[in-house]
Amino acid sequence: MRAVRVAVAGLALAGTMHAHGTAFADSDPVTVIELFTSQSCYSCPPAEAYLGELSGEKNILALEYHVDYWDRLNYGRHGRWKDAFSTPEMTERQRAYNAEIRDTRSVYTPQMVIDGRSEAVGSRRREVQNLIAKVRKDDQPRVAVDVAAAENGGVTVSLGDVAGAQADVWLVTFIREVTTQVLRGENHGKSLTNHNIVRTVRHIGKWDGKRAAFDVSDLTLEDGQGCAVVVQDGEVGPVIGAAYCPAGVGGAES
Repeated sequence: MRAVRVAVAGLALAGTMHAHGTAFADSDPVTVIELFTSQSCYSCPPAEAYLGELSGEKNILALEYHVDYWDRLNYGRHGRWKDAFSTPEMTERQRAYNAEIRDTRSVYTPQMVIDGRSEAVGSRRREVQNLIAKVRKDDQPRVAVDVAAAENGGVTVSLGDVAGAQADVWLVTFIREVTTQVLRGENHGKSLTNHNIVRTVRHIGKWDGKRAAFDVSDLTLEDGQGCAVVVQDGEVGPVIGAAYCPAGVGGAES
């Protein structure tokens, strides 16, 4: 586990339960797993592989956020490696989560955030599985989320009723899978495969707990990209609903 204290704005995604695991039922609520990682972090590849497994699990929405603070690491004669997917916005998201969950501005990689409620080292599979099981048993409100392709090429997001609930609705776009040959830095010589790499997080509306629909007409995705909807208490609060977008929306063919 690599840790760092970020002094300036920065930001510090998940699968199968087969190894050591708990099998979750099809009726379980969708759980959002966010892995904060970096191709410049030596201890991150096992967590990235685990996220790839989790991304294939039923009722798991797995997202991978690449932080930028390891881009500056000079690993002796192997130099630095700039993660092509890292952004300050991803680092800022991680910092905000840690302030909420851990009451600290310190961040580390690889870190998994489970449903915006708890966190663990992303390579510690049993701990992550236990946290998933825990959040699925709690009594927090959950909302049914349906995402359908719209005639104009965008999507329509439909939410059910949850008395007294309030939340923000977010549209997340991501690259489904990329393999990178890392030439320098701590992971020099490795071939890394990343899954569901987040590129944008867009606020599409506020929800007041009543049945509602949100239309996104200007969604444009490239081939190999996908999207998901997350209903969350604020920007980094508890998740109360989520769903992947259907295939083919936004113009993407695969």
